Amino acid sequence: MMSALPAESPGGAPAPRARPARPAKWLLRRPKSQDGAPRIFLFPYAGVGASMYALWPERIGGAEVCLVQLPGRETRLREPHFTTYEELAGPLVEGLAPYLDRPFAFFGHCSGVLPAVEAVRELARRGLPVPDRLFVSSQVAPHDGPYGRLLDLGEDELAGELAALTRAAGGEPHPDLIELGVSVLAADIEANRRYRVAEPFTLPTALTTIGWRGDEVIPPALMAGWSAYAPQDRVREVLLEGAHYDFLKAPAPLLEELAHDLAEPASGTEETV
Repeated sequence: MMSALPAESPGGAPAPRARPARPAKWLLRRPKSQDGAPRIFLFPYAGVGASMYALWPERIGGAEVCLVQLPGRETRLREPHFTTYEELAGPLVEGLAPYLDRPFAFFGHCSGVLPAVEAVRELARRGLPVPDRLFVSSQVAPHDGPYGRLLDLGEDELAGELAALTRAAGGEPHPDLIELGVSVLAADIEANRRYRVAEPFTLPTALTTIGWRGDEVIPPALMAGWSAYAPQDRVREVLLEGAHYDFLKAPAPLLEELAHDLAEPASGTEETV
């Protein structure tokens, strides 16, 4: 029987016990799956962090849900903002690289789509694995942006928007947290404002675009430009019932569409109405 005593170091002293590894800062929680299950990485939108997905399940179909945490917010509040999506892409893919050892996908909603796009491009540039599919919810194509009414709002108006976001996520806004959040939101909006693309480029992944019938922030008709970012047989268009923030509650129709394409990452162009 093996001894329960700690192993000794070469010098004879007991070797220190290994401490459990801390979760990677780029993810709100370390992936748990050891069975080779695929992963879907969820990117937060402007002004908030990975906890915005608190109501989402830990698995969608057979895929493990991984929550991306960007610098300058929540658990990374002390870190400087990334300034531009292009500057963010390098450190981001380095942080995610250890978890790209099986099929995976990216999901972003609104401004959360844009860092996901640049991460895909950076992975390709470095010769690293790229996602089987990019899920694009409520965002115009890069060459059609920057777009959105938040781009022209002042701090007081942004505070009101952040309070609305908090309520939409099921919370109650606190004045101090709103004040803190406004600076994050303003920095994220500036990154969005700086993201200018002259013409479409081909992404090395399949695309699923998700529009929402009641979306007054990004009407589905404005999303048509995404068809230029992948071959026609690798773009699937989905149109769901709901408004701009309804995705926060992980509605069943959305999860069903994600599970469908996670199971068949190269599916074609059929449209869900």
